[in-house]
Amino acid sequence: MNATHLPGHAVTALKIEDLRKAFLTIDNRVVQAIAEIGIQIKRGERLAVLGPSGCGKSSLLRILAGLDNEYAGTIAWSEETIHDRTRLRSATVFQGDSTLPWMSIADNILIGLSGLEVPSGDAEARRLEYQGLVGLADFDKAFPHELSGGMRQRVAIARALATEPLLLLMDEPLAALDAQTRLVMQSELYRIWAATQSTVVYVTHDIDEALSLADRLLIMTARPGRVKAVIDVPFGRDVSPLQRRQLPEFGTLQAQVWAMVADEVGQSLQAGGKP
Repeated sequence: MNATHLPGHAVTALKIEDLRKAFLTIDNRVVQAIAEIGIQIKRGERLAVLGPSGCGKSSLLRILAGLDNEYAGTIAWSEETIHDRTRLRSATVFQGDSTLPWMSIADNILIGLSGLEVPSGDAEARRLEYQGLVGLADFDKAFPHELSGGMRQRVAIARALATEPLLLLMDEPLAALDAQTRLVMQSELYRIWAATQSTVVYVTHDIDEALSLADRLLIMTARPGRVKAVIDVPFGRDVSPLQRRQLPEFGTLQAQVWAMVADEVGQSLQAGGKP
């Protein structure tokens, strides 16, 4: 089995060096959430982030999303979006339902472009393109309450993709879905990412999901979150999530990753939630 890796000369989308994040508790204690995170992410790469609860995965995504600017360390972005007001540097798809219930599906997607300098005709073209890409071409006038949970997540994905971000951030976007819908949506994400060649950082607690979708895994330690390991996933881009799960190597790698994650989960439990 030959893995399809990104070429060695692939452009770096962003470089994270010595990233640290601390919080001040209500009783004035300092809690270190992230410590010394460093990694380079190539353009078009799909990076899954795994680790125990409370290790700083979502904090990392908030920083990359620009929602939290109080951190130490450096994040060096590709220069391609610095002066480009027609796209976002990053766009995020969250775990919960982020559709706006009073807006149609078309307007839910278009609102993501409201802060960008995109002419109305181009915005409509993007809306049609990405709404069609996620399989909702016939739902322009529908409202969120008329859609299933999986379909509402597709709306959120289309809204994020319509901004044509340098980096697509996904914070456990399938966690709230039932098991069958999750499997379907994993295949859909695989198809959508292939069509858009998105650079993706994907936070999940699901090891099988990470191995089914990602090119690399970033495994974080218990708090404070550090890089425990970065693992290349040895499956080609031409191998679908379902096909990956059927390979003997999948089970072997799943066991190896779980051993690393379980060790950190155990340390987190032993810490008893202490800062």
